[in-house]
Amino acid sequence: MKKSLLSGLFWILLANLLVKPFWILGIEVGVQNTVGAEMYGFYFSIFNISYIFNILLDLGITNFNTRNIAQYPKLIDKYLPGILGIKLMLVALYAVVTFSVGALLGYDSTQFRLLAWLTLNQFLNSLLIYLRSNFEGLLLFKWDSLLSIMDRLVMILICGALIWGPKMSLFDFQFNIFHFVYAQTAAYAITAVIATTVLFHKTGVRRMHWNKPFTLAILKKSMPFALLVLLMACYNRLDPIMLQLLQPEGMGDHAAGIYAGAFRLLDALTMIAYLVSVPLLPIYSKLTKEFEKRRSRINSTTLADSKEIESITRMMFSLIMVFAVTAACTLAALDKQLMNLFYNMHTDEYAAAFRIIIFCIIPISTTYVFGTLLTAAGRLKELNVFAASSLILNIATNIILIPRWGVAGSAVAAVGAQSFMAVAQVIAAVRYFHMDISWRYIIKLLSFTLLAIVTSIGVSRLEWQPAILIATAASVGMALLLKLVNIKELITAIKSDNQ
Repeated sequence: MKKSLLSGLFWILLANLLVKPFWILGIEVGVQNTVGAEMYGFYFSIFNISYIFNILLDLGITNFNTRNIAQYPKLIDKYLPGILGIKLMLVALYAVVTFSVGALLGYDSTQFRLLAWLTLNQFLNSLLIYLRSNFEGLLLFKWDSLLSIMDRLVMILICGALIWGPKMSLFDFQFNIFHFVYAQTAAYAITAVIATTVLFHKTGVRRMHWNKPFTLAILKKSMPFALLVLLMACYNRLDPIMLQLLQPEGMGDHAAGIYAGAFRLLDALTMIAYLVSVPLLPIYSKLTKEFEKRRSRINSTTLADSKEIESITRMMFSLIMVFAVTAACTLAALDKQLMNLFYNMHTDEYAAAFRIIIFCIIPISTTYVFGTLLTAAGRLKELNVFAASSLILNIATNIILIPRWGVAGSAVAAVGAQSFMAVAQVIAAVRYFHMDISWRYIIKLLSFTLLAIVTSIGVSRLEWQPAILIATAASVGMALLLKLVNIKELITAIKSDNQ
């Protein structure tokens, strides 16, 4: 299982590290610099409305599908055509809800126009993510890796040409936020068509169909997943919306734009953590299936099957913590340099929010390991309770802190909500799978964190390029010295022929 996991992780990280940093830090930054912070904030707040409610396009079906296809691959002949039919039915529900929310928020015609295009984009993106879940469930990680970057490649080509290409003076062309959205539509549509074609070829499925009993059964089973995704989307994406609502009149779009700019680098880094969870979910699903079988037959609190789960979890958590802690400490120390690098206005405001919000990378990375494990094990009731609590905490702290500290207050609220969710998931997973988390391991993590903080302070006066290189090298050295990363274990897993 470790070999399958590391192989899948290698391909998906390789593909995304080649493309997505340029997308987020090149194209998205270029768009924001071109249209301005206020106009990007206008887009970002409406985008988050469409994002929060996109669970209505999925209702938890994607996570449910990945877990079940990984456990029972032969179900794809039944699931694929049936679920595609369900996805098409859910578009109407999603559109009604998002437009109703827009009406309640008092959107004007321009805002509704943007919301309409974002609604279409969310549908296409949701369809693409579902199609990819089938590749993940079948452990076809190379195809999943290619599809995970194809939409961004197309967007890079279109937006790059529009922003930095020859100016079309004959048509009096001036790039605006709608061109950015149109590029997304084209990219998602092209990638979804390719994914559908390849998947139908791989599985032999040739048609879609709608079956009422099947539809009701799938929706019933996927609802806990749907609630979890909705709650997590809310506490992850409410901050700019609340900034827009709670700031003085005329300042909402600007504040949301500043938050978006500070959030962007965090978004790029959390993408790496998310990619780790992609191969983890099907691998964990297979392992927890066997764990549950034996648990039902053996009344024991020391089941041998939990050992492989514990081993994989510790390996992946250690790797991702080395990355997350290093990134948070180093980049926070370089806040002003980085914001001056990316943006040409309001850089002090961006930096003030960024140095706080970047620390979200640590709890978010934690949830991508332990939350994925609990999802694979079907512990959705606990996860929903944790997510609901995090949402309440996020809203309450935003209401208190935004009037006092503005964007920085919202960043503090985000760190608090994410940290609560991470700690709750770790405790739940350790208890359920009887993991042995020794004090020696905890001391190693704390020692690594302390050394990372000291290193970040030491490199803070350097230029950002050597500072990041030195901090990265020091972190790798510290991780190896403390044996947080076990090279022998990784080599053994890669060489192993056991799947």
